[in-house]
Amino acid sequence: MAGAGIGLTLGRAPWAAPAGQDAPAAAETAGTSPVRRPNFIFIMTDDQAVDALGASGRYPFLKTPNLDRLGREGATFTNAFVTNSLCSPSRATCLSGCYSHVTGVVSNEGSDPRPGTPMVQEELRRAGYETAFIGKWHMKLTDQPRPGFDYWLSFLGQGTYENPRLNENGRQFQARGYMTDLLTDAAERWLRTPREKPFCLFFWHKAVHGIEIPAPRHKGLYAGRPVKEPPNFADDYHDKPAYLRRQKVYGPHKKPWTESEGKPIPDKLPVGKWNPNQKGTQRYMETLLAVDESVGRVLKALEETGRLDDTFILFTSDNGYFLGDHARGDKRLMWEESIRVPLLVRYPPLARPGAKIPEIVLNIDYAPTFLDLAGAAAPAAMQGRSFAPLLRGRTEGWRKSYFYEYFLEDYAPGFVTAVGVRTERYKYIEYPDLKNDINELYDLQTDPIEMHNLIGDPAARPIRDELKIELERLKKETGYPADGKA
Repeated sequence: MAGAGIGLTLGRAPWAAPAGQDAPAAAETAGTSPVRRPNFIFIMTDDQAVDALGASGRYPFLKTPNLDRLGREGATFTNAFVTNSLCSPSRATCLSGCYSHVTGVVSNEGSDPRPGTPMVQEELRRAGYETAFIGKWHMKLTDQPRPGFDYWLSFLGQGTYENPRLNENGRQFQARGYMTDLLTDAAERWLRTPREKPFCLFFWHKAVHGIEIPAPRHKGLYAGRPVKEPPNFADDYHDKPAYLRRQKVYGPHKKPWTESEGKPIPDKLPVGKWNPNQKGTQRYMETLLAVDESVGRVLKALEETGRLDDTFILFTSDNGYFLGDHARGDKRLMWEESIRVPLLVRYPPLARPGAKIPEIVLNIDYAPTFLDLAGAAAPAAMQGRSFAPLLRGRTEGWRKSYFYEYFLEDYAPGFVTAVGVRTERYKYIEYPDLKNDINELYDLQTDPIEMHNLIGDPAARPIRDELKIELERLKKETGYPADGKA
């Protein structure tokens, strides 16, 4: 491996607005929005792996014709990431365009964003939009309506798949039926209601969060379908940080983690045999089918009301997910399966059918993009930027690297605080609270499945040093607290 000249092109064009200045998207795209402002529909799933789509081909039995239609008729962002791979922090980031250390939402079900945090729904209302939220909020543990929405239908925390208790505009009631279908019924009713204003619907599903329960019509549909072994399933973690081996052996949650202090940690983990009859993954894919049907119903409602082609539809997930990759489930880590998310955009005035966009796009970019296309300036506090220029084929000055953060959660201290930088080719991860452990460095060009940690390779030292400098630059640029405590 060569030194610093082997492809690390970081650049120094800012991607986040300096304090006191407008976000770059506002000036960069001023005057280029369509004459007629689009409607917006922001569809989000929970814990959907980037390749849990029929079009990806990873799961040959999985059929998602409506999601595939979004990609076929719109643009697919092939390098879309979250800045914190955890549900509540990611949701706060999607709405605010800000990092977790800015919103204060750093764990699940703890709080809503801090007062004064910019919120896209409030900015859109000021710009003359009608707004609605239907689905899973999953921040502060209450189902009550939040500011900035003209219509509200949600539930407490994770909710339940079957016969959920819902809250419509402050009225709690017991619903009967399957969660994805009930939310889609509400979304379809709302979309078919005549209105004079442009609108923005945030339609955030409970699915496919575990424990997954498919709709009755889909239960058992994929039972027995073989699931291919992930290429990095046989990771023995021999060159990974010791805390990850300890986590795998003893568990990440508070009691077992605390009790494992000082106990032996193996130098590597035994590699099990892959069982292609992955019942959990089969059930996960069955649960996704109702979401795909939901997307089809949304598209049909827009078609039948004459609004389809002037509606900007964004589909994504709140974070990625391990489906046996590295012999893991869950997310949180800064490995690719955890931080990558599907991102599909259908909007004919901008998104060329079948377009593949490879630039690094983040969940801090969604809110500024909506505001840009709505003709409204993004608040200076928003740290993302509009990706509308990418849809127009304008890539100059776009980010070449991004900053990732994760904060230790009290109930699962085996997932330790982490920060890192990912470029177009490399990834560097630090664990600031660990002593006598190692960090991680990967060359994603030669090792896209992250099986070879280069942190101890002398030949990789120049890259590591440059990435450490870039990490510090991004921490400073994003206002990451010096003590690492949000």
